[in-house]
Amino acid sequence: MIVIYHEKNKVVEVCYQDQNITFSSNTIITVLLEISASFPDELLIWCRYDLKSNLNLSEIEEIFHHQKILASYNTFQNSFLSDDIGYVEESVFININKKVTYPTWQMSSCVGGIRASVLLALKDDTNVSDNLDYFLHSLAKLAMSSGLLCYSEPKLLKIASDPTENCQTNTFVLFRFVKQHYRTRWVFLLFLNLLLYERKFVLVPLISSLFYYKRNIESNLLEKINVQSTKKVVATATIDVVIPTIGRKQYLYDVLKDLSKQTHLPKNVIIVEQNPDPKCVSELDYLSNERWDFKIKHIFTHQAGACNARNLALAETKSEWVFMADDDIRIKNNFFVKAFENISIYKTTAVTFNCLKKGEKAASKIVIQWSTFGSGCSMVKREVIKNVKFDRRYEFGFGEDSDFGMQLRNHGTDIIYLPSPEIEHLKAPVGGFRTKPVLAWNSEVIQPKPSPTVMLYKLLYLRKQQICGYKTILFFKFYKAQRIKNPVKYFYAFEKQWEKSLYWANKLRNQI
Repeated sequence: MIVIYHEKNKVVEVCYQDQNITFSSNTIITVLLEISASFPDELLIWCRYDLKSNLNLSEIEEIFHHQKILASYNTFQNSFLSDDIGYVEESVFININKKVTYPTWQMSSCVGGIRASVLLALKDDTNVSDNLDYFLHSLAKLAMSSGLLCYSEPKLLKIASDPTENCQTNTFVLFRFVKQHYRTRWVFLLFLNLLLYERKFVLVPLISSLFYYKRNIESNLLEKINVQSTKKVVATATIDVVIPTIGRKQYLYDVLKDLSKQTHLPKNVIIVEQNPDPKCVSELDYLSNERWDFKIKHIFTHQAGACNARNLALAETKSEWVFMADDDIRIKNNFFVKAFENISIYKTTAVTFNCLKKGEKAASKIVIQWSTFGSGCSMVKREVIKNVKFDRRYEFGFGEDSDFGMQLRNHGTDIIYLPSPEIEHLKAPVGGFRTKPVLAWNSEVIQPKPSPTVMLYKLLYLRKQQICGYKTILFFKFYKAQRIKNPVKYFYAFEKQWEKSLYWANKLRNQI
């Protein structure tokens, strides 16, 4: 491990094996690249000089437990790019929970670390900047989609107290970053959003950004770096499978048959069968008529709703791991073996699998940090979901998957996407909401836009700028799909629908 202490982007001290070493330059980014070339197997730590006594060296090995991790911690209240970056990115990586390990590409020069081998792999595609914050933001933003796992990590400091100071932000830098890391259209949308919501006319930064080229890196640059984690997350490797179902008798049977053929069998399968008709009884006769190589816990309820069903099933789990499955998927007989192989490589406690219809293209072919959560195609360690439930305020709406994922992240659990093993999703035409639910806002003359459950998720987890940016995009997208073509009339109609969505979302928000 090599520690570089810096001040105002200049190197003050470099410590390696209790000795100070010197380099030809004192610019921190140049020194980082020089060190990575001279010590390709080392972990590089940077730390602001005034934080030297607070650097938590005892946690370094646990934080950087495998080669493809970039972690830092920002001691300031605001981010280097300011909260205005939310106008162009709606993802979960923006609104950071600084009290826990949280996935984000927003890195900080205050304190952090990366493997020299990663810098070496990326150096030819990484533009050197004179500002460490910009360099790290750019590196993380580009490399995250190539398999670099990036985190805000409070454990880097012995005492990560609540920040009180703000770092200086620059509108020119913000526009430059957006131009270099997003499609060109986003600099114009950023300009428009700042004008609409903050009454800022930032024409010069907009024009200035147009002189910068977009940055890209090859997606396979980190493939040659082998991941060998020092953590242990799998002990007994026992699995419980939870499956909510409604009206899909044959599809569920096929899922159970796939589970029974596994070379690594689940211990328990918990099925929650829903049928809102009070006169009906269970149709799943094969649960008792056939012999299964695992225990089946069958819960029959007349209360429909996926959130309630999943919570009932999760309450019955007892094994080390939980596989959340839909009732219309198909898996190969080595699914759990391969799943544990990948989990053991990355030592992660929550994964979402590649789950697609036949012929659909995968979102990624490499292991990456995932921005959502699949309630029907994910596997989690049971200990991380002890205090997490599906929020029933989303019942019969949209957003419960994303909400569950955000609860995990806010408890310090990252969600990793695994392209393998694959799950085939049949997307069966039956099942789902067998009787159309009557939602509280269905009788409204002005129908809310977006759905109040979608708005609820955004109010709970996104920054103000992200919600405003989403509103602008929705305004333009919805214009093509609706009947009002007069832009003025459409604007007023859209505003009424947005306000109606906010009204119902806040009513849902107050339902505890």
